[in-house]
Amino acid sequence: MEMAHIEKEIGTGRMPSAPYWHIDSETAADPAKLREKVKDAAMLLRDGGVVAFPTETVYGLGADARSTAAVEAVFAAKGRPSDNPLIVHISKNAQLEGLVEHVSPAARKLMEAFWPGPLTVVLPVKANVLSPRVTAGLDTVGIRMPDHPVALALIEESGCPVAAPSANRSGRPSPTLASHVVEDLGSFIDGVVDGGATGVGVESTVIQVSEDGSVTVLRPGGITLEQLSQAAGASVQLDPAILPESDTAGDLAPRAPGMKYTHYAPKGTLSIITGASNKVSEYMSRNLQEAAGRGERTGVLAFDEHIGRYQADCIESLGSLSDLSTAAHRLYAALRRMDEENIGFILSEACPEEGIGAAIMNRLRKAAGQTVIHLDATAR
Repeated sequence: MEMAHIEKEIGTGRMPSAPYWHIDSETAADPAKLREKVKDAAMLLRDGGVVAFPTETVYGLGADARSTAAVEAVFAAKGRPSDNPLIVHISKNAQLEGLVEHVSPAARKLMEAFWPGPLTVVLPVKANVLSPRVTAGLDTVGIRMPDHPVALALIEESGCPVAAPSANRSGRPSPTLASHVVEDLGSFIDGVVDGGATGVGVESTVIQVSEDGSVTVLRPGGITLEQLSQAAGASVQLDPAILPESDTAGDLAPRAPGMKYTHYAPKGTLSIITGASNKVSEYMSRNLQEAAGRGERTGVLAFDEHIGRYQADCIESLGSLSDLSTAAHRLYAALRRMDEENIGFILSEACPEEGIGAAIMNRLRKAAGQTVIHLDATAR
């Protein structure tokens, strides 16, 4: 198998032990060159291998969704709990017919609005088509069509429906660069397709559409509740199990990825601080100073409007509160930076849970193990 020559070490300095293909922007923009470039990776998928590849959200770890052996290799590489279902990625609408029992008009309307894109739709799965490991024993499956030329070319060339969770060890921050994949999984998988940095930065929105057209969001993500509501022309609600105040999610079998387990977590202890900005800054500054006094290495995730107020060993900007898409794009890399700097005590500002902010706060709460400190007007 011909493998792309790697000019330099990537990520933490470890070279990938699996085949590695770098795809530049010029190749990605040329369909013929792109398909030629991914043909060996596609062959790996067809032969039951496990290959990491870029999407518009994060890097995915792909396997033929029809092969139980291939899907089990994904679970093994990630250390993923067996009751956590996988999302199946397709490259064209025609593939749906062979995977699901039916698609309601309301669901199809949202697919037309947002595919290709960061929207996963949970649908009734056809019997005996996909590996039962993909659905974790459920009678439904999440399907999406990624909005990334490399992902679409790889899926198309492989001829497989591709089951693909994020390409990281389970519980770790999701990968937005190929170097993140190599850091976590380089010696455990069969290949890495490097298409550069991902765009959205947080995973897809996962929804289930009722027969009456109402939409339930099982995981907030790259498509916002406001966008869904406008496109659906119907009510859109968050599943109660993922609400911040929910105490039931841990007792339920997850209907979609990200509903049950702690995810995206750095190695250090992360807490989210909410409240009036001056109170948040005072609290964070005081606690960072106290942690430093205890000999801990300290870290901060903050927005540009306040970032100058903090002193810590590692300070990561999430961009401006006026454009939360930047925070979505930077979040996972910022969490990984904390690990690179061996940060043990991490505090993060919160953001409004509107638009993409709902997905950002969902991921932050997961990364913090739901540790959120709410400051009222009298808090010190």
